[in-house]
Amino acid sequence: MKVVLFCGGYGMRMRSGASDDVPKPMAMVGPRPLIWHVMRYYAHFGHTEFILCLGYGAHHIKDFFLNYEETTSNDFVLRGGRTELLSTDISDWTITFAQTGIESPIGERLRRVRHHLDGDEMFLANYADVLTDAPLPEMIDSFARRDAGASMMVVPPQSSFHCVDLGEDGLVGGITAVSELPLWENGGYFVLRQEVFDHIPENGDLVADGCAELAKRGRLVAHQHRGFWKPTDTVKERAALDAGYARGERPWAVWERDSAGARA
Repeated sequence: MKVVLFCGGYGMRMRSGASDDVPKPMAMVGPRPLIWHVMRYYAHFGHTEFILCLGYGAHHIKDFFLNYEETTSNDFVLRGGRTELLSTDISDWTITFAQTGIESPIGERLRRVRHHLDGDEMFLANYADVLTDAPLPEMIDSFARRDAGASMMVVPPQSSFHCVDLGEDGLVGGITAVSELPLWENGGYFVLRQEVFDHIPENGDLVADGCAELAKRGRLVAHQHRGFWKPTDTVKERAALDAGYARGERPWAVWERDSAGARA
């Protein structure tokens, strides 16, 4: 299945200064940018046709792949001054680079790459800045069996704040951690059918317009995931992922886990 990645936003909370024009998906986690980790996740499950919805800072993403260094994340032999790779990351990937506008909302970016989907009835979509260990084949198979227009992965609230139950007299009746409330957040991993395009207007949004309308019609399903899921909206969140990578704690790297199991 083709994978549409939205990677054209400003990512203001990730920027370190006015001169920093690197888009959020290019923020580094270990030796590779976020977008690589997301793409490597999909490729591990056999989905290697990517459509990148570019916008702000597009040249950074293009340059990364045009000058890709396989030796950064693959073992190799240096023989007679020539590099012999023992494995490869992206040799079987097909990547379409599509400029979808600087200010375009997510839904409009999706509309602008529809022709690259070649009429495929089902496809995948992602914000390109969220890492997870979610069981992708299970998500796809579950959705394929359903009569629905879209599937959205949902996760428990990530906030560390607490909600306070107040009475009319100002007395606190209870305190509950947000993460313990019976609520779910959009996790950013989508399985979509072409039907979603029927509900995204020009300059519309994928979730607020497309998914919301499908929900009203009873054609939006959710895949609940309680495992690892981490966004990278801020410098602090990216730094935490980078530190985890350095310690060898990278549950999103399912390709490493499964390959280790195969060797055992």
